[in-house]
Amino acid sequence: MTVLLITCFLTGFSQVKGFHLDLRIQVMKMSALKEFAQHLKTGGVNTIIMEWEATYPFKNQPLIANRYAYTREEVTDFVKYCNNLGIDVIPLQQSFGHVEYILRNIKYAELREDQKDYSQVNPIKEKEAKALFTDLYKDLIATHNSPYIHIGGDETYLLGHGEESKKKVAEVGMARLYGDYIKMLCEVVVSLGKRPLVWADIALKYPGALKSLPKETIFVDWNYGWEFNMFGDHEALVKEGFEIWGSPSIRSHPDNYFLTDWEKHFKNIRDFVPLANKLGYKGIVMTSWSTSGLYSPVFESSSDIVDLYAIRHVYPITGFNMLIDAYLESVAKPEPLQIQAFVKKYANNKYGFTASQTARFWSALTSTPFEVNKGKPVKTSLSVDQLLDSARHAAKVLDELKPRDNGKEFEHYRLMAAIRVQYLAYLSIEARANAPECTTAEVPALLASLKSLNTEALDKKFIELNKDMLYPSALKEENDLRNAKINLLIARLSRTK
Repeated sequence: MTVLLITCFLTGFSQVKGFHLDLRIQVMKMSALKEFAQHLKTGGVNTIIMEWEATYPFKNQPLIANRYAYTREEVTDFVKYCNNLGIDVIPLQQSFGHVEYILRNIKYAELREDQKDYSQVNPIKEKEAKALFTDLYKDLIATHNSPYIHIGGDETYLLGHGEESKKKVAEVGMARLYGDYIKMLCEVVVSLGKRPLVWADIALKYPGALKSLPKETIFVDWNYGWEFNMFGDHEALVKEGFEIWGSPSIRSHPDNYFLTDWEKHFKNIRDFVPLANKLGYKGIVMTSWSTSGLYSPVFESSSDIVDLYAIRHVYPITGFNMLIDAYLESVAKPEPLQIQAFVKKYANNKYGFTASQTARFWSALTSTPFEVNKGKPVKTSLSVDQLLDSARHAAKVLDELKPRDNGKEFEHYRLMAAIRVQYLAYLSIEARANAPECTTAEVPALLASLKSLNTEALDKKFIELNKDMLYPSALKEENDLRNAKINLLIARLSRTK
């Protein structure tokens, strides 16, 4: 990866200038991980939070690892590589919610809060959970030398869901249900000589849980562009004396394969990074989610799971160098990022664009960034066909622009635009197929339209642009999932000709 050089010294955040890597899907090759770490270091990052999930090879828990899991030698070598760059590698081990990849195994079935939604640990099972996560933390400590362990703890949507949990809530309240379990995890981390990091959303919702937590606990306040106190009163954390880090995002809702809300993420960087600095946060960590964190289970019977599939994939991180470098620049100075000035400088330095070319580039990236739900565009009066017209124009502009340098990086923008055009074109065809007046006589025309969507060409380009980062089987899976609706509708209509 080429790097936009940051020449000024980092100021403001006294400890941590970090980046969070999500490896739940889109598992990066080790060579790509190292290259990415070098890119971040050149920009001033001194911390990487690794959400290894099932790519970590736990010694005593072999069922957790997936088919893309690294070897222990690869993990230790990566940590050493980063340390030599001056980067601390913090392991993130989800220990409450977002643990589908653990709880899907029968071995851990008794830890589930719900036997059909495997996302969350039952907080009543403290003894069993303590044994498991103590073992996992010790394993991570054996390969990481960071003073921190991130225990997750965000989005525990099943809190108070199970019968045992409901009983405890009735007796002592939801804050105690959450707080007792998080306290146990944090105390385990402290007993192992490390400081626990916790996502702040649920603690903000139940501030009564805060008083019992060890003061070594650090809360990571994630904000992706919403009102500051959306999760709860931030002052509750401050009053209890906890250290706080901030966390914006460059990939999050509503992003998916077919939409990137560039302007939203630029504004998130512009607004939240200086706010976190002003509030005295000791660190800032950029998140970049490759998926929503939600999973769809496939059941063999009413309660016996076969597999889990991540819902809502996002374009790989290879396409987001501009946002990454905007973040790197934003943490290098206390004043807010000047978005237009940054984009102008980036486009000129990276692609050799003039001011007018940059204006066209930015307009193409940010035009009509609306998601579509159940066939209807969200938060706009525009129709799907109007969004399609806009997307086609944006793709045309990007095709017409001729970067002087870094052509491969620029191809990611073109591919993302082409994928969006294909998606919206599909939705337009789907709407025709679902129209009340549609009959079998319309099927040949619908099939012809579907088959003209040119999935093979986009698949080939996706592989070419991302083959250095993802494994061949992962590239195929990404393409298959992205094309699933198109291929399914073709198969269904082909039976009725």
